[in-house]
Amino acid sequence: MRFDDDTPLDTSQVQDRRGGSGGGPGGKLVGGGIAGLLAVVIGLVLGISPDQLGLSGGSDTVSDTRAAGAGLARSCSTGRDANAQEQCRIVAVVNSVQAYWTAEFSRRGAAYRTAPTVFFDAPVSTGCGPADPRTGPFYCPADRKVYIDLNFFQTLQTQFGAKGGPFAESYVVAHEYGHHVQNLTGVLSAAQDGRSGADSASVRVELQADCYAGLWAKNATRTLNPATGTSLITAVTPDDIARGLDAAAAVGDDTIQSRAQGRVTPDAWTHGSAAQRQQWFTTGLRTGDLAACDTFG
Repeated sequence: MRFDDDTPLDTSQVQDRRGGSGGGPGGKLVGGGIAGLLAVVIGLVLGISPDQLGLSGGSDTVSDTRAAGAGLARSCSTGRDANAQEQCRIVAVVNSVQAYWTAEFSRRGAAYRTAPTVFFDAPVSTGCGPADPRTGPFYCPADRKVYIDLNFFQTLQTQFGAKGGPFAESYVVAHEYGHHVQNLTGVLSAAQDGRSGADSASVRVELQADCYAGLWAKNATRTLNPATGTSLITAVTPDDIARGLDAAAAVGDDTIQSRAQGRVTPDAWTHGSAAQRQQWFTTGLRTGDLAACDTFG
C-alpha cells in the first residue's frame, strides 16, 4: 500500500486524545483474559457503543483532550509522512475513506457527513459511555465518531494471529466507517434487535460493513483528494488485499470461538464467520457496487 508523497493530509479529521490522564480506571470493563480478548474483537467487528455491549459501566472517565489534531498536524503533513509513520497512515486512510463516501453519496444525490476519528490510549468518554483501550476500535453512533487505540493493531497480530500490515489496519478503519454510513442511512438503528446467531441482524450489520470496506478498497486508488484532485493512495497490491482478508478471517466468530473455547457455537455469533467476513469484503471489492452489499436481502 503506497501513498502519494506530495498529497496533503487533512489532520482535522482526527482528534488525538492519547496521553490523557483519566484519573484512574473509572468505568469498569467487564471480564478479563478470554473475556477481555472477546471484548477487543467485539469492539472491532461490532463497532457499536461499548455501553450497549456491556463492556463498561459506572461513572464516566474523561480523557484529557489535546487541541484537535495539533500534534498530528506537525507530524502528518503529506503522503510522505503516511508512508513513514503509522499514525499518519491512519490519518491518510481516514481521509481516503471519507473522500470515497463523500463522492459516493454525492453521486447518489445525497450529502455525506464526515465523522472524526479519535485516537485514544486510556479510558475515554464517548457519546455512548466510557470506553477503555481493551474495547478495541469502535464506532459510536451517538456522537458519530470512530475510536481507535493504535496499539490494537499489534494486538491483532499477537493475540489473534493476523499477519497485520498497513492494509490490515486500513480494513479495520474502513469497516468502522462502514458503520458510520449505516448510521447515516438508518440501517444501524433499524437493525439493533439484541439478538445473536448466524442469521441475526447483528451479523448482517457487520457483514455489510465488511462489504463497504471492500467498496472503498476497490476504489482506493481512484478516490481523489478534494483539495488537490489527486489520488492519495497510489497502489494497493495483491499482498495488501490478502492481508485484509487475513484480518477479516482472524476476527470471524468461529475463529475467535475456536481459539478461546475450543468449539464453535453459531447461536452466539454476532459478527459472522471467517468465511462470511471474507466473502462480503470480497463482494464489495469485486463489484464496487453499493447495491451488492445488501446483506439483509
